[in-house]
Parts: sequence; structure tokens; C-alpha cells
Amino acid sequence: MLIISIIAALAAGACFAAGGVLQQREASTAPEGESLSPRLLLDLARDKVWLGGIAATAGSFLFKAIALAFGPLTLVQPLIVSELLFAVPVSVRRHRLRLGPREWSGIVAVGGGLILGIIAASPSRGDVLPPLSSWAAMLGAIVVLMAVSLLIGRRLSGPARASTFALAAVALLATQSALLAATVALFKQGIVTAFTAWQPYAMAVTSIVGLMLVQSAYQAGPLAASMPVMDTANPVISIAIGVLVFGESINTGVWHLAGAAGGLALLLTGIIVVDTSPLVHRVQQVEQQQQAETDEQDR
Repeated sequence: MLIISIIAALAAGACFAAGGVLQQREASTAPEGESLSPRLLLDLARDKVWLGGIAATAGSFLFKAIALAFGPLTLVQPLIVSELLFAVPVSVRRHRLRLGPREWSGIVAVGGGLILGIIAASPSRGDVLPPLSSWAAMLGAIVVLMAVSLLIGRRLSGPARASTFALAAVALLATQSALLAATVALFKQGIVTAFTAWQPYAMAVTSIVGLMLVQSAYQAGPLAASMPVMDTANPVISIAIGVLVFGESINTGVWHLAGAAGGLALLLTGIIVVDTSPLVHRVQQVEQQQQAETDEQDR
């Protein structure tokens, strides 16, 4: 049934890509004073385009739940990074531009890195309902990472601020994915079991706070500043949670580890190459300019 997990994870990546583009377009026009505030979400909730992005993100969440029901976290989360394979070509094509050698090489690197890493590592499922002590240690580490990122980010501005906010956001979103995996497992045991456990409620809280952090990252700067951080940190943090907290296993033979490391390096390199591409940045600027003109006409 692993094929179901792979297909669902790829679908989640496609939905996440669409949602991210729509949300960032709207969040980038929000007042800076609303950063890290619930007011940001309340104001954005009046925007139909942003709500469309939220709908796409909800679709991503659903597909991710299906993927986690059939596959390990260490497989699902890296596959969601495949969003780049969908988002970049579609976004560039929509503006009647063409991908250059840099963009194609980055896309190929992302795809190749995913395939190589997954085949080499061959991740297998662990226990998504570990002892409370394991959860506490993981949550403590995530809180520290988030706190440091936010404290530094509040002292910065522009792209640097967007990057640090994105790191805090993705740390929480990786935690949300872990809690989602646990929630899916609890529902398999029964509705009563699920609703009397703490994980579903913690997942709801992390989802809301994570949404606010993501929008704050989008609002603080261009996607070129936030997306590389989220795309690279998400699989790394998720793999760490899967292996260290859930006890998910990967092939540990020398050649398997070398292949997995090579795949991860290729994946991260491809992400950075694509997300920092001048062409992609140009597309983002055009979209922001178009949105600003639309907002001006609405006024």
C-alpha cells in the first residue's frame, strides 16, 4: 500500500504549492504591524484569493493524512517538497515565460534527489504513538528552535525576517505532521480513543499557530526568501522526528546511507537553485505588482 502513500504525498505537494502561491500574493500586501498577530489572519480571511489558497492547503492536509495513513513520516514529508515540480513550471508558464537551464537543472535535481534518497533509504514505519517523554523532548526542542528564530526575526526586516519566520513556521508544521500521523493512528483505534487523546487537540493548535507564522513569513518578504527555508528545513526536521521520535528505520548499509545522503544533498541543492532563481523571483515580482494594481483599483 506504499504506492498510495506516495501518490497522496505528491498530491499534497501539488495542493500545497497552489495554496502557497495564492496565500503569499495576498499576505505580502498586509500591513507590517500585523505580523505575528491574529489580526493578520482576520484581515486575510476577507480576501477571496487568500481563501482559495487556504482551500488548496486544506486539500494538501487531507492528502497528507491519507499519505501518513499508509506510509512513514520519513517518506511522506520529503515527497511533499515535490511541490516545486508543480509550482515553478505552472507559475512561469502562466506568465508566458520559459524555464531556463538553471530552473530545469534545479527541478531535475529535486526529482532525482527524491528518487535516489527514497530508494536508498527505503524508510519503514515506526511507532507514531511513542511515550509521552519522547513527545515532550521533541516538543521542547521545537519550541526552542521557534523561540530563537522568532526573537532573531523580530530584529530583522525584509528577506532576512521572512527567512527566520519561515524557519519557525516550518518547525511547527513538521510537528503538525507528526501529530497528524499520531491522530490518524488514533482514529484507526476508534473515535472515542482519538477524542480522548491529546494529540488531535495539539495538532489543531499547531495548525492555527503554524498558519499565522507562515502568513507572517509571506508578509515579511518575497517567496524567494521564505520558500527555500521551508522546503529545505521541512524534510530535514521531519526525518529527524521520524527516526528519533517514531523510531522509523532506514537502510543503514554503507552504500544505502551514501545514496540517501547523496539524494538529500541533491534535493536540497535543487531546492535552493530553483527557489533563488532570478526567473522565479521575477515571476513573484510580477504577481505582486499585479496584485497591488488590483488592490488599488478596488479602492
